[in-house]
Amino acid sequence: MTKHFAPLCLAALLTLPGLTFPGLAGAQEAEAPGRFGIELNNASETEGGNCRLTYVAENHSGHALDQTEYQVAVFDAEGIVSRLLVLKFGKLIDGKTRILQFELPGTPCSGISRIVINDNSACIDAETGKETDICMSALDATSRTDIRFGI
Repeated sequence: MTKHFAPLCLAALLTLPGLTFPGLAGAQEAEAPGRFGIELNNASETEGGNCRLTYVAENHSGHALDQTEYQVAVFDAEGIVSRLLVLKFGKLIDGKTRILQFELPGTPCSGISRIVINDNSACIDAETGKETDICMSALDATSRTDIRFGI
């Protein structure tokens, strides 16, 4: 009787809402429907002293997108906005991952304290051809670097 009790308890625990398990959370989030993820994956210095930023965009929103662009604010080391830029990710079908690199001339990575997604400047649904709010409403922004990145 007891050897059947443990699997039954585990099965019951797995069905509890809000219960998470270390190691499983990342896999569940990565494939969560209704999510549009942008990760600041890497920030590296070029030979010329510029900062090269690598972004990973993942479209799990349930919508194919014809055009995807975000306006971002770059803050310097003192926390002052130094630039407003537009990151153009282009077409992203549902389930698509795209990796893009952007170089900031005249800016070393140590000169950037954070990057904020100010708004989307284009988010066009492929099916309707119209602007959609999914690029901001489903956005999950994360960073693997020392530079803070978010909304």
